[in-house]
Amino acid sequence: MVAFHASALDGVARNPALPTALLLRLLAFGRGGDRPPRGALQRAGLPESAVVAILAHPDPGARIDFAMSAWAEPSQRARLADDPSPKVRAALAYGPEVYDARTGVAPLPDAVCVRLLDDHAPSVRAALLESPHVAPSFVASMAAHHRAEARREAVRAWEVLPPGVRSALLADPDSEVRRAAALWECRRDTRVTAALLRDPRSAVEALRRGLLARADAEPYVAERAHLTALAENPSLPADLVERLAVDPDEAVRLAVSVRPELDETRRMAIDFTVGDHDRGDGVAWVRDGLADPEVLRRAATSAHPLLRRTAARSPHLPHDLLRLLAGVEDPVVENHLCIHHPDTPEEVLMRVFARLGGTFSAWMAETHPRFPREGLAARYADHPDGNYRRLAVRDPAATPALIERLSHDPEVWTRQAAARDPRLPLHRLREALHVRELASSAGTNPALPEDEMAAVLDRAGVPA
Repeated sequence: MVAFHASALDGVARNPALPTALLLRLLAFGRGGDRPPRGALQRAGLPESAVVAILAHPDPGARIDFAMSAWAEPSQRARLADDPSPKVRAALAYGPEVYDARTGVAPLPDAVCVRLLDDHAPSVRAALLESPHVAPSFVASMAAHHRAEARREAVRAWEVLPPGVRSALLADPDSEVRRAAALWECRRDTRVTAALLRDPRSAVEALRRGLLARADAEPYVAERAHLTALAENPSLPADLVERLAVDPDEAVRLAVSVRPELDETRRMAIDFTVGDHDRGDGVAWVRDGLADPEVLRRAATSAHPLLRRTAARSPHLPHDLLRLLAGVEDPVVENHLCIHHPDTPEEVLMRVFARLGGTFSAWMAETHPRFPREGLAARYADHPDGNYRRLAVRDPAATPALIERLSHDPEVWTRQAAARDPRLPLHRLREALHVRELASSAGTNPALPEDEMAAVLDRAGVPA
């Protein structure tokens, strides 16, 4: 197949205006050895006839693509639970690899998860247990499962498990289940913490999270062992916290500086340094409280960069805290705001776009619902940087003549953006379908007439 025909076909498969008849024709493609384009398998709002065609497709790869679609309804994907291929069932059990960070993915129905968790193929069971899309209620229900690996994962729901269920997991016949349960229970029981400290596999995490008796903490301070983990422990006695606050190890002092009980004066009196990417996963007590107004206010109003950066991950920031963080002038804070908050100010989005063009954060900024649109054509159509000329296509006031001019731009990303725009004059849109680097973008253009879409399928050799 000629390269630009294949690219145009991929574009048409993703075209939101693709008629059902052509979609079904695409889905039948592959029964002779070629797989349907992924865009035809991973679309929002698939009609029932298309779902039936995918479920019956002879190529397991096509069914895998559908099983991992972030746009299909869970009830549609769930119909693959009895698929003959364990690879398809494993793909269904795990779910989408990549999805829109602003919306997430709805979990499969509990009844389907039950079947997948008892699948005869270990790969299917493992995929479900590793999936980030399983409902919390189902995670909790696994505490009574007959398989040890399921019970081990159930401890993630420890805080909502009834006391009797917790006790059963702590006394589980499987040692790994008992250890996983103890790593949660140690947060409230010094005896459990002490036992875990004797296990080299568990000691560091127990030091970080467990309820510590003073006698268990002091030897680590004296021997200077695992001090960074110990500095995070919420039960560490105050005098030991003060000793670690002046420790010669900068990483230890930094860990002390983010402790939740410190007031702002004491926190900022500690000698610490924060790098551009320190604590990429955030400060635990703030991360755990991203929906808690009090936690968010403490963190967002702090002078400590790591607390502000973690607070910026919350989509629940009230307007005053959002404005406060938007003015902090910390690139990490701005990146988090553009990825996680639905009301991020336009000026923040533009700064992220300008600073990080071509990165994930810049893409999230540009695709953010509040990214500016009006006035971009006048401001950027003749900008010396093609990355900015591309923004002119977003302007609702951009004329067809401007869109056509930009479809000839020296920068390929700008040409592709123009090729996707429905204002592109039809003669140029047809022409773009035969240009190697524009064919895919032109194929996605919702203004592409149905007969042109059908012609793309004909040229690509898709049977009628």
